[in-house]
Amino acid sequence: RETFNHLASWLEDARQHANPNMTIMLIGNKCDLTHRRAVTTEEGEQFAKEHGLIFLETSARTAHNVEEAFINTAKEIYKKIQDGVFDVSNE
Repeated sequence: RETFNHLASWLEDARQHANPNMTIMLIGNKCDLTHRRAVTTEEGEQFAKEHGLIFLETSARTAHNVEEAFINTAKEIYKKIQDGVFDVSNE
C-alpha cells in the first residue's frame, strides 16, 4: 500500500524530468496473491484513469498478463507514432 501511496509524487517527478508524451503503465503485481491484496483493482483503475495511464494487473509467478503488459505498452507507443506525437524519421 505504501508504494501505491507514493505513485502521484513519483508520476509528477517522471513527467517533470522526461518526455511529456511518454507512455506510462501502472502495473499491479502479485494479482495471484488475493489474500494479501493491499490495493483493489478499482483503486488501481481509478488512479490510472485520473492520471492518463494504462492499467493492468499481473503475476510474475504465474506470468498472468506479463506479456500483455509489454504488448499494450508497445501498442500505445505505436499509436503515438502513427498520430505524429513522436517523430521517428532519420532526418
